[in-house]
Amino acid sequence: MSNAQAHLMRKSFVTHVDENRLMDCMRCGFCLPACPTYIHSDYDETQSPRGRIALMKAVRDGVVEWDGSIEEAFDLCLGCRACEPACPAGVQYGTLIEETREAVLSVKSQSLKEKAIRKGAFDHLFADQRKMKTAVKLVTFYQKSGLQKVVRKVGFLELFPPFMKEMEKSLPDPPKKRRKLALSIEKKTTVAFFAGCLMDTMFRETNRNTIELLNRLGCEVVIPKNQQCCGALQGHSGEMDRARRNAKANVEAFDLDGIDYIVNNAGGCGAFLFEYDRLFENDPALLPLAQQFVEKQIDISSLLVKLGIIDELLKQPTAEATEIVTYQDSCHLRNVNGVKDEPRELLKAVKGSLFVEMPGAHLCCGSAGVYNLLQPEMASRILGSKMEEVKKVQATTIITTNPGCLLQMKVGVEKEGLSGTTRAMHVVDFIYEKMIGKNGGK
Repeated sequence: MSNAQAHLMRKSFVTHVDENRLMDCMRCGFCLPACPTYIHSDYDETQSPRGRIALMKAVRDGVVEWDGSIEEAFDLCLGCRACEPACPAGVQYGTLIEETREAVLSVKSQSLKEKAIRKGAFDHLFADQRKMKTAVKLVTFYQKSGLQKVVRKVGFLELFPPFMKEMEKSLPDPPKKRRKLALSIEKKTTVAFFAGCLMDTMFRETNRNTIELLNRLGCEVVIPKNQQCCGALQGHSGEMDRARRNAKANVEAFDLDGIDYIVNNAGGCGAFLFEYDRLFENDPALLPLAQQFVEKQIDISSLLVKLGIIDELLKQPTAEATEIVTYQDSCHLRNVNGVKDEPRELLKAVKGSLFVEMPGAHLCCGSAGVYNLLQPEMASRILGSKMEEVKKVQATTIITTNPGCLLQMKVGVEKEGLSGTTRAMHVVDFIYEKMIGKNGGK
């Protein structure tokens, strides 16, 4: 990098990366054992939150000159934010890494390919739910038409990187036709459902199960039109202006005065929705609306517990435990929203299964949005470690609360040759199966 470019990078860091947030870090090191990339890079300090913050400050202060090794340190960050609950000083690391990526993106020259990918993904696919649904329809056609079998048979997938082949094997089944169930009891709660982009397309069956469970517990569920992708993928990639665009559309799409809660069933989305007020802290016109939006947020496992589903599960007929169930935390659900007990309470209440805590369940599985596509080597290393923990507890069912985690664990099951004995499921689908049955609602 030339001196002129290095000067521009430093200036960009001064503009985008908040110095006060950097100074919150006391260099105590409590974050180190919580960081997956630090652990899986043979304890390389530059791959830790403390090390990355030191690099941010050094670039901002002009102490070090930007180069490829510094960029790699930031690129390898999962953004799981496990360092935040571990930090006694309350360092806002998630905000700092997003500010850093925005600073880099504003200066670094992008190839035509990267520009096209970003524009296609963030201005079209994840900015227009109709386009997302069209894309998923193509995937569904690929699965149902027989094309998938042909592609696998002729070995066409061998042309792709190993991780892409594993992801293809882990695609969720197309949604099935079903009839809508009526409210089981008198309506007592009005809930607005944040349907999400991936959840309302690739995981549409889970969304349907979510709505039916809420109906069964006495919720009237409304699904506001014009809601968009939450903006998490944009924000985590340094595209903060695009993230704010989606956030603005969402806070304006919901009738906040007419609902009790805004519920979501994707941990990564829920964490970003939970921090919408931070996106508009410098926008006095939108900030009050964003704050009201945030106050209504709740994730599906927390709402199910609040609505009394534990009692409903305990009323189910007693059955012999025939499966061992374990739980993989959604990083953002745990580290940002602070939700860790509710999913476990649900699983412990299910009859006919034995819940076993997985060692290291709080550590990231390596999915992290699109991290497993951009950093396949580190993602694979982390996933391999995670699957060893799955084997230790001899789990037959792995439960997650986020679509990316679910796909990642499905990939892990395939890689380890466990597909005949182990399955990965969203917590909603598991609870639905136990309460209503695999064929319920059809």
